[in-house]
Amino acid sequence: MSDEIKLMGSQSLVTSIVANEPVKISEPIKVNRPEVKVLFAAFEVAPFIKTGGLGDVAGALPRYLNDIGVETRVILPLFSSIKDEYRNNMKKISEFYVPFSWRNQYLGLYELKHGNTIVYFLDNEYYFKRDRAYGYFDDGERIAFFSKALLEALIYMDFEPDVLHLNDWHTALSAVYLREMYQGLEKFRKLKTIFTVHNLKFQGKFDPNMLKDPLDLERYPNAKRQLLQKDAVNFMMGALNYADCLTTVSPTYADEVKNSFFGEGLEEIFNRRASIFKGIVNGIDYEIYNPKTDKNLFMNYDLNTLELKKKNKIGLQRELGLEENDSVCMVGLVSRLTDQKGMDLLTTIFEEMINFRDIQFVLLGQGDRRYEDSFRYFENKYRGKVSSSICFSEERSRRIYAASDLFLVPSIFEPCGLSQLIAMRYLTLPIVRKTGGLKDTVVPYNKFTKEGTGFAFQNINAHELLFTVKEAVSLFYDDYDTFKLLIKNASEKDYSWNNSAKEYKKLYEEIGLA
Repeated sequence: MSDEIKLMGSQSLVTSIVANEPVKISEPIKVNRPEVKVLFAAFEVAPFIKTGGLGDVAGALPRYLNDIGVETRVILPLFSSIKDEYRNNMKKISEFYVPFSWRNQYLGLYELKHGNTIVYFLDNEYYFKRDRAYGYFDDGERIAFFSKALLEALIYMDFEPDVLHLNDWHTALSAVYLREMYQGLEKFRKLKTIFTVHNLKFQGKFDPNMLKDPLDLERYPNAKRQLLQKDAVNFMMGALNYADCLTTVSPTYADEVKNSFFGEGLEEIFNRRASIFKGIVNGIDYEIYNPKTDKNLFMNYDLNTLELKKKNKIGLQRELGLEENDSVCMVGLVSRLTDQKGMDLLTTIFEEMINFRDIQFVLLGQGDRRYEDSFRYFENKYRGKVSSSICFSEERSRRIYAASDLFLVPSIFEPCGLSQLIAMRYLTLPIVRKTGGLKDTVVPYNKFTKEGTGFAFQNINAHELLFTVKEAVSLFYDDYDTFKLLIKNASEKDYSWNNSAKEYKKLYEEIGLA
């Protein structure tokens, strides 16, 4: 006769202990953990409206999150530029008025099922009937209204998120409004906030009188203290102080912004809140950016058909009026033409670079007038070798990624950067400066071990950039077998949203289900 002892542990294990017999442990009883729910707020979301990398992130990350079991919905303004193909399929959920200082502003709440993601649109023609997202005299008021309106909209949704994921200064005030005005309501009592910094250069700084009207936050001492920065009200600073968790778009950038060179005056907050501040590198949408299926290319290809990549070079040369030669080393650049993007470094050494061996240079972008004029001059001087498209075209950008052998990203600072990820996806080797997400995603070529997925230089120095370009071009001409090995290395890296989405899922569960 044996004594049976039942032990109940944290996993509900039941163990039978029988004299002179080995212990037998039953299988753990699986406990169904509730799935976290997320409302993802952004002022631009591809494909509805996009001006930069934020739109790409907001359009792709929620879809990947839904694929791995995080119920994620998206919310943005209903801009007049959003196409009818989307408008015609929207369903009106509700309409109501939003208290906004002394105003009561109309708001219509619409819903659209886009792929695997439910997207909410906030309709107010006074603030959002605009052809573009930003660049208006009343941007501060428009964006403050969106930050408050999205919280009011939550009351009318059949969706109760655990986490409100806010992105850049356009949604930053939602964290402040939630804590000061809404946290006492039942639906908001357990709602946690994550705030992601995509680019610290843009913080949303306005006249301090806005604190009273239209923000209606002057009567809240904590808000007043944590929003005012010297002679300005700073929207982003509000979220950095109020959010439950902070993230940015690469681990290296998360370290960089803690010092004064990169911190843009907010480094004290990042250091003070370092324990809840995390860098998660961005990804790209591998379905959209795929050289094997991209309809914008002259010829589709992959690693197994790399020779077909040359067809894209010939096609682009013909399109841009360059000398047609599929063996020439083509260097591409798709970028805003600004100091941040390293254009000062590039223009300083451009003529020495273009005269080094046989190089063609293809640019697409616009920005500061002095850089636009510089690249127009280079195109005129080096006809047949240099093309400068001072504009932006999504279709042409894809053809440049596909046709180029090398791709320049010489940024002074870069929170994450998407162009180096797209370049590697199109089997084009990037040349980057070791900063932010560029450092986290590009493995520099090592001539001794043959490792690497691109080329990199360390310092903000024009001639370091030049030497790195020369190294890359020389490898292309003198040791193409090793050059192809680097292409293979780059192709094996996964910079889709798969890995990053898993990191966000873990973060959501840590704070949303706590």
